Amino acid sequence: MSKSQPPQVRTVVGAAIIRDGRVLACRRTSPPKAAGLWEFPGGKVEPGEGPEQALVREIAEELQLDIEITGWLDGASAIGTTHQLLVATASASAGRPQPTEHDAITWLGADELDDVEWLEPDLPFLWQLGELLRGSGGA
Repeated sequence: MSKSQPPQVRTVVGAAIIRDGRVLACRRTSPPKAAGLWEFPGGKVEPGEGPEQALVREIAEELQLDIEITGWLDGASAIGTTHQLLVATASASAGRPQPTEHDAITWLGADELDDVEWLEPDLPFLWQLGELLRGSGGA
């Protein structure tokens, strides 16, 4: 019998940044198979940091924006066999996002979430987000 452990699944965090009843979507430039597709901004949780810390750090790096996490959407989405995506809802401080890793950003209302082509791991969160945006009018 083999005692090899399956590879540990790493966590990737994404932020559904909500402002005025709309959510921020960002268009990827890399890797090539993801270029041109839209995502919730974020990144990998590094060793020694929690999901919230990682998300605040990643958004500051990617968008030059300070966020406050307001909750987490239900569930996790597989990214291949080695990573899983968790998505938090967040509000942003004043200021405009300044993307450093994306070539475009847009704010989408509940009825516009299907207007862009999302990365597959982000798709399971869209219905929850749509319900949240419709129900609350924003965070």
